[in-house]
Amino acid sequence: MFTIRKITAADKEIFINMMRKFYNSPLVITNGSEKIFEDNFKNCSSGSNFVEGFIFCVDDEIIGYGMLAKSYSTEFGGECIWIEDIFIESEYRGRGYGSKFIEFVKEIYPDKILRLETEHENLKALNFYKNFGFKELPYLELFLVKD
Repeated sequence: MFTIRKITAADKEIFINMMRKFYNSPLVITNGSEKIFEDNFKNCSSGSNFVEGFIFCVDDEIIGYGMLAKSYSTEFGGECIWIEDIFIESEYRGRGYGSKFIEFVKEIYPDKILRLETEHENLKALNFYKNFGFKELPYLELFLVKD
């Protein structure tokens, strides 16, 4: 049976290992860092107001994770839920678990604007998201990070 639950302190090692796999895959442009992985875990497991982390399980086996970030969009005039990461171990992909996470997010945040990003080259993910009604925005997103 597939379940989705909040990340707990006991999930640290497996969560960070899955983040390493995700961010070192050819489908993600940035590689992350150990500090970023640690910070993500800390924020997901400590009840941050800005980010939530979820663990995906089949029976009692952890098979993936998802992360959501909260923001506000003046462009859309409302609160946003950013689907930051969806990672599923390779042997469990193609079984509908990613779809179940998207449906879960839509269910727990029915009145929020859902946003996400993916690489243009990741056609499989792009088509997956479009099947849920996500639409491409015609601009480039920029960022500034303090070192």
